[in-house]
Amino acid sequence: MPRTLTRRALSAAALGLLAAAPAWAQQAAWPARPIVFVVPQNPGGANDVIARAVAQGLENSLGQPVVVENRPGAGGNLGTSQVARAAPDGHTFLVTAQSAHTINPALYSKIPFDPVKDFTPVMQLAVAPYLLAVNPNFPAKTLDELVAYAKAHPGKVEYASAGNGTLNHLLGEMLKKQKGVNLLHVPYKGAAAAATDVVAGQLPVTFGSFPGVMPFVTSGKLRVLGVASDKPTALAPEIPPLGKELSVTSWYGLFAPAGTPAPIVEKLHGAITKVLATPAMRERLKALGAEPVESDPRSFAAMLPGELAHWKQIVQDSGARID
Repeated sequence: MPRTLTRRALSAAALGLLAAAPAWAQQAAWPARPIVFVVPQNPGGANDVIARAVAQGLENSLGQPVVVENRPGAGGNLGTSQVARAAPDGHTFLVTAQSAHTINPALYSKIPFDPVKDFTPVMQLAVAPYLLAVNPNFPAKTLDELVAYAKAHPGKVEYASAGNGTLNHLLGEMLKKQKGVNLLHVPYKGAAAAATDVVAGQLPVTFGSFPGVMPFVTSGKLRVLGVASDKPTALAPEIPPLGKELSVTSWYGLFAPAGTPAPIVEKLHGAITKVLATPAMRERLKALGAEPVESDPRSFAAMLPGELAHWKQIVQDSGARID
């Protein structure tokens, strides 16, 4: 009798293992096909450049292609909502700029996603300072000179942004409020287009991310007036800080759709952490104007509520609103 029970118990255990095998095998085999990084902004911006650098570094360690797909539209809402609706199987992720994820919920009257409930945070990837830059033919060479010129020509100085409610738009509004100047906002469909028109002399002023602006500064096509910080950036310590009132830390992060299995999230986090720690990737990000961040799913998730509250207040103060 004991032997019979033992055999039955072993048979039941074997059947249980067989039943569980498909789920285990699916998880162990991840990734089973190419991974897609959805970037909800246009090609050429800082977020796109960082996403492509990380994707390239991941392919060897994961054994599958990592494809970057740009899905711009509605200030980042289009691509973000696409990932929110994606299957949580570990093959679709969102690589997004801070502005789309933490500013849009306060800026838009309705957004097609919940920035907290619809996503599983994986990690921050990098931070990049924002720069105030002008066309080289514009007379201002410092922030004070820009303010003086704008006060002498009220409503005549235009500044380009990546779109309504984007971080460079809000920085322009913060500058207007803090310095008491009347600047005219001109939104573009993406940061690259905004910087390109300032380079061409169509508009004189822009705020842009370090990765998006600094190549033009290095080539002499833009003049930088300062970094949006209360202290110099290690990436270019010679650039003067704009002060505490215009201090902004811009981050770029990776999210999975809500419900993505924790082992997949942890495995991807571990793989990216190793990629970001390599000297080659650190140098590449530095050349792009960004710095890697030590981050994990828990600390990233804990940071988001504070970020949402912070930018909600700034948006309210600016008066910006998109219906």
